[in-house]
Amino acid sequence: MEIRSESGTLMRSDYNKPPSHHQSVPKARFQVWFFRVCSCILVWTCLIQLFWHSQIFTGLTNQISRFSLPVDPVRLSPPPPRNYTSNGILLVSCNGGLNQMRAAICDMVTVARLLNLTLVVPELDKKSFWADPSDFEDIFDINHFIDSLRDEVRIVRRLPKRYSKKYGYKIFEVPPVSWSSDLYYLQQVLPRFSKRKVIHFVRSDTRLANNGLSLDLQRLRCRVNFQGLKFTPRIEALGSKLVRILQQRGSFVALHLRYEMDMLGFSGCTHGCTEEEAEELRKMRYAYPWWKEKEIVSEERRVQGLCPLTPEEVVLVLKALGFQKDTQIYIAAGEIYGGAKRLALLKESFPRIVKKEMLLDPIELQQFQNHSSQMAALDFIVSVASNTFIPTYYGNMAKVVEGHRRYLGFKKTILLDRKRLVELLDLHNNKTLSWDEFVVAVREAHQGQRMGEPTHRKVISDRPKEEDYFYANPQECISEN
Repeated sequence: MEIRSESGTLMRSDYNKPPSHHQSVPKARFQVWFFRVCSCILVWTCLIQLFWHSQIFTGLTNQISRFSLPVDPVRLSPPPPRNYTSNGILLVSCNGGLNQMRAAICDMVTVARLLNLTLVVPELDKKSFWADPSDFEDIFDINHFIDSLRDEVRIVRRLPKRYSKKYGYKIFEVPPVSWSSDLYYLQQVLPRFSKRKVIHFVRSDTRLANNGLSLDLQRLRCRVNFQGLKFTPRIEALGSKLVRILQQRGSFVALHLRYEMDMLGFSGCTHGCTEEEAEELRKMRYAYPWWKEKEIVSEERRVQGLCPLTPEEVVLVLKALGFQKDTQIYIAAGEIYGGAKRLALLKESFPRIVKKEMLLDPIELQQFQNHSSQMAALDFIVSVASNTFIPTYYGNMAKVVEGHRRYLGFKKTILLDRKRLVELLDLHNNKTLSWDEFVVAVREAHQGQRMGEPTHRKVISDRPKEEDYFYANPQECISEN
């Protein structure tokens, strides 16, 4: 092909001329060199990103909340690398209140890790007394939950469609045996997954033993509890605000005043109630079929130390323990049974008593109304952060908060000896015991371990209900130094 230059001279174009051998070799070498350089850059970029991500991820997941100490990587180091081939899918339905469900979630993650199962994000209880419609992601940060535990257990948000009842898949449902060891799950539960791809645990409360598990499994329970289960940013923010308001006013006591209708109805404790109130509570027990005991003698329960203290009894106990009239007390509880009249003496004796409804704008709490578990989450945050925590009944919230406070450096928790206190209160009220004698006896009964000091869990192998609860004292994850 010929073209004419600007000067008019004819020139031959090489456009269609095939390249010579000397031209093609450098070009081929350049392509090989370019490919190798790009490959090296890609590999090194991936390695750097992987290293950077692991460092940042570890740093982020080692923060529990602004009221927690950093997780000790020695204490909560993960178990050995796992085999990621899943043996099946585990569905879990939690039952009970917020803290009972919290402990159950920790247990079920541990079971899933033990059996190498894929865990579907647990379903929360919506049918109990509280009828809270909240889903998991309404209370806990679901992304953090999945991401922070992904090196331990594969967790998915929902059951794959092909296994749903809608598509005709029949899911095997079973409640695991309470207080079970790892051998129970390995020998009796795991083999069932060879026949059924999906198993649904319809109950999850206290389904794993307090003791007798490997150190790795116990520390995984802690990792879920202190690291994996983080409240949603909305709950964390409002809980933080409550704590700031209280701390600006000075030190404060979180009083878990468990004198609420559900507690009294379930336990059958009616001391201090009118006959009409006692009958209302009795009828309530019959309205809930899963509450097994129906006819309960209240005074028998009370002298055994199985009832929550009444607000009036709490006044005497707090005074005997040395709390002054100007003590700031936050009531970590729902609606007190009997209303304002039952709180009158407590407010008169300790005028600086407050509740979240008194500290926050009604608009701020509006989004939490009719969501008892979300309200309980706010009380949980405040209770963990308090200078002193005092539960009037040793239930699930009392135990889980106690465990958190032990983990955070044995923060002061006064565990009331209700059986001894009822005896002393009755002696004082019938004038057998003077006030000074009452004070001395109350203080003697609450020294050492009842102030949240370091101790080892009590183990009763054949009666696990009576031994110390793992989540109240997770000693495997606590350094006493």
